[in-house]
Amino acid sequence: MAKPVLYDFFATWCGPCRIQGPILEDLRKKMGDLIDIQKIDIDQHMDMAEKYGIRVVPTLIIEKEGTVVHAMEGVTDAATLEKLLRPLVG
Repeated sequence: MAKPVLYDFFATWCGPCRIQGPILEDLRKKMGDLIDIQKIDIDQHMDMAEKYGIRVVPTLIIEKEGTVVHAMEGVTDAATLEKLLRPLVG
């Protein structure tokens, strides 16, 4: 079974994105190889931002086996992310 992918759509000029970054690093330490976290700079990867309809940064997208399961705009805390991801890794 494929592990869930958490896409972090961000921009280097975005203040809230700088807050989200360390939260995701903590989540990566806590969940390890159970999840895949991909950081996507919208200025460098406009095609990906367009594909997912990104209008606000940060936006977090959780995918499981190619299907979007959750999408969240704005800074999201680690506890909420872990609560959404845990059922997907079993």
